Amino acid sequence: MEVIAFVIGVVLLVVGLAVSIALHELGHLLPAKKFGVRVGQYMIGFGPTLWSRRRGETEYGFKAIPLGGYISMAGMYPPSPALRRRNGAVTGHRTGRAGGGFFATMVQDARTANDETLLSEDDDRVFYRLPVWKRVVIMLGGPVMNLLLALVLFAILLSGIGVQTATTTVQSVSECVIPSGVTRTTCAASDPIAPAKAAGLQAGDVIVSVDGTGVNTFAEASAIIRKSPGRTLIVVVERDGVVHSVNLTPVAVMQPVTDSSGKAVLNPDGSAMTQEVGFAGIRQEVQYVRQPIWAGPQAAVENVGAVAGVVFQLPVKVWQTGVSLVTGQERDPNGPLSVVGAGVLAGEVASADAPVLNRVAGLLSLLASLNIALFVFNMIPLLPLDGGHIAVALWDGIKRGWARIFHRPPPKPVDATKLVPVTFVVVIALVAMGAVLILADIFNPVSLF
Repeated sequence: MEVIAFVIGVVLLVVGLAVSIALHELGHLLPAKKFGVRVGQYMIGFGPTLWSRRRGETEYGFKAIPLGGYISMAGMYPPSPALRRRNGAVTGHRTGRAGGGFFATMVQDARTANDETLLSEDDDRVFYRLPVWKRVVIMLGGPVMNLLLALVLFAILLSGIGVQTATTTVQSVSECVIPSGVTRTTCAASDPIAPAKAAGLQAGDVIVSVDGTGVNTFAEASAIIRKSPGRTLIVVVERDGVVHSVNLTPVAVMQPVTDSSGKAVLNPDGSAMTQEVGFAGIRQEVQYVRQPIWAGPQAAVENVGAVAGVVFQLPVKVWQTGVSLVTGQERDPNGPLSVVGAGVLAGEVASADAPVLNRVAGLLSLLASLNIALFVFNMIPLLPLDGGHIAVALWDGIKRGWARIFHRPPPKPVDATKLVPVTFVVVIALVAMGAVLILADIFNPVSLF
């Protein structure tokens, strides 16, 4: 049964990723068509075409590998110098391979492929002829669509489902105090009775105040109890609509000291640092508490900042992941993941021994974070990413603005095919980093449990 649930989680993530990609490309498609650009293809996935249908001038379809997508816009770049007018039409014409070797050949091939999308040299339904702001809008459309989807998912997660919060309702009361260092979980005859049990607290009691201080969360009540070992506290609870007062005397126990991340703090000699705290033996009830409507956007913004920090250090993070893969060390749980790693986490969430609502919330959180990653990653100002096309359009706008200020003739459109060698290097780097992450996610995966 767990295997089936794991597979279902992976499938749901793949479907969610496909929907995210479809919406990303739709974010490019809608403004492109609105601004009159001719779009030849709208494809979800890469590789062999599984299904396609032509509507008007655009072919819509799905390909075999759902790890990306694209739309094919006419005239992403200006016509190449090799373009010649013939009988009122324009065809791409090679005058031989460009000199300069491999990269020059790549530039020529990119120009030829671009020329094939043009109907004529005066074709005005092309991307490169649009005003700068329209080009920026088209290229921003994809990443922004992912950001909006993340906002919706976080809003559903936080304001629709809520955040698991420890309430002031008592879920259960311990029967005894088991001495520290003992591995058993059942009470022995020699174990002292738990303070909460001795005080008469019961499951279902709602804690109103502790030691005269009103509490709204269990954390507030726990903080007072922890700092009061051996001191009798008056605890006011509501039970079946009736208010009761009980005398609770927390017993002193030794517990490890932890930092803000939950890791144990060590003494200079390497042993775990401990501290004396008060213990009552109360387990709180955890419920989903719905957050204000602005909690979703706030979470999305915080995630953008966190993911941007990871992307900024991506080469270093991938290197560290590669080292952990070779050495077998534990991976950084906050480090980058491949789609394989995200699929593993989705499978673990779906197969976890937890209520269905918890698993749904986990999958929504994972998919929302994935869309944040798509937004941030695509905004990197390097071709072939959307941010690279935005950077080219802005550079073109700067050149035109400079010419206007100094009353110079309008410059020629920026020919981004000259950046194909840089694009090639970026693609190789991305493929290499992706391969490292995939191998790490297979042989040294990050696990939730």
